[in-house]
Amino acid sequence: MKKPDKGTLERVVKEKVEPMIEEAMRKFLGVTINELEKDITEKIGQEHLVGMVVRVDLPFKIAKKMFKKEFLERAIQTHYGNVSEVADIVGLDRRSIHRDIKSLGLDMRKLREKFYKSGYFEKEAVDGMIRGALDQYKRVIRPEKLEKMYSHVHELSENIVNVLPLLDVSWKEAEKEFEKVYLKAALEMNGWKLRETARKINVRYETLLRKMKLLGIN
Repeated sequence: MKKPDKGTLERVVKEKVEPMIEEAMRKFLGVTINELEKDITEKIGQEHLVGMVVRVDLPFKIAKKMFKKEFLERAIQTHYGNVSEVADIVGLDRRSIHRDIKSLGLDMRKLREKFYKSGYFEKEAVDGMIRGALDQYKRVIRPEKLEKMYSHVHELSENIVNVLPLLDVSWKEAEKEFEKVYLKAALEMNGWKLRETARKINVRYETLLRKMKLLGIN
């Protein structure tokens, strides 16, 4: 899994991504829509998990297990099944990787049947962000123009990913991002009631407080 380098992401979005989106809107919609551009660029700028699923409807430990499974599956498939290379990139030793493969029920034979080029999952995530933003404007944009824009989303998302500063993510970094996204969403769903949230996600109240402090969740 990769994430944008935060040090240069804002500059790249401003200098390269925004002009791409503006040009696409002028070409296919015949007009630029500031709100639409903002919707897309903000999502790209804030997306740390590049489209990975965070199941807030599940207890914390189960959701984290599912997230780690997807994380390792992506790493294996984008590094051509090379476990040693995956271990180096995600910051885990080979023994831990093999243990996780077994405990998480990863089917290595199946994963090695289909590999993906670097940037594939990021492109899919950006593609989904653009389509999701366009969906909000179905009532205000002429159908034929919107359809033309939809038909070029694949090309636009690929061009955007090609300029994004993407870096490989270690499991430690991904784990931190997962916990931050999951806990913030769970707290919001439960009106920031700490004891109720802890009970619903099945973690100790003290554990929730400790993680909130470590992750800077106020």
